[in-house]
Amino acid sequence: MATVLSGTSGALYYKPAGTDSTFKAANVTNASNSINVGTFLNFKVDDKVSFGTGTGGTLPGGLSASTSVFVRTYVAATGAATFAATAGGSELALSNDGTDGTTPFTIKFAEFQSVGDVREWSFEVTREEIDVTSIGGTLGQNAPFRSFITGFADGTGSATVYTTDDDTTIASRLIEDVLQRNQVGATFKLYTDLILTGSSPNDTTSRSIEFAAVLTSASYSVNPDDAQSVEIAFRPSAAPTFDFAKS
Repeated sequence: MATVLSGTSGALYYKPAGTDSTFKAANVTNASNSINVGTFLNFKVDDKVSFGTGTGGTLPGGLSASTSVFVRTYVAATGAATFAATAGGSELALSNDGTDGTTPFTIKFAEFQSVGDVREWSFEVTREEIDVTSIGGTLGQNAPFRSFITGFADGTGSATVYTTDDDTTIASRLIEDVLQRNQVGATFKLYTDLILTGSSPNDTTSRSIEFAAVLTSASYSVNPDDAQSVEIAFRPSAAPTFDFAKS
């Protein structure tokens, strides 16, 4: 007998809030190997990030759009960041400031990370109903019915996350991101059926819902009998991508 789910159901992967920004050549100081990527963002040491060239531009020497690097330092108050080729590695040298194109350079959190301390998640999509009933017409024995068309779509979701004493986990970061002022970059990938190849999701055979999000609340639950948990509420900030195909 076939089953609906053939992998691990309910997996949640996440990219942190405040980890998507832009900069220009004027924000690069190659003499100190630093880039002002923006103040009061949410980059952490050893975050794996990727860079993009502005249209017609050239990235600072030492960076490549095809090769991810790691945040070595980031000062939120000034926006200055340095990078390394490997996590915990030595400072990456920037040989020049790069050249601007018609759009700015981009920096983004490179890869989704598994939130391993999630007990459950839920996600709902709704549509508006717009009443287009017109008055008039010929009366009959039965009451006339109203007419409706569908309007804009919206979504809401939640995830119950266990708290731990390790504040470096992606689960702890998800909880803390509710208070992050700049939430650009927060992205969820909700797997309804997760198939792994090695230790990585196989997105060809897995089913998932992916969307950029805003985090709206964190509700704490504490009692002496159960593990401490936090319910995170969120909603999509753009249209979700539904990938329910298995090939």
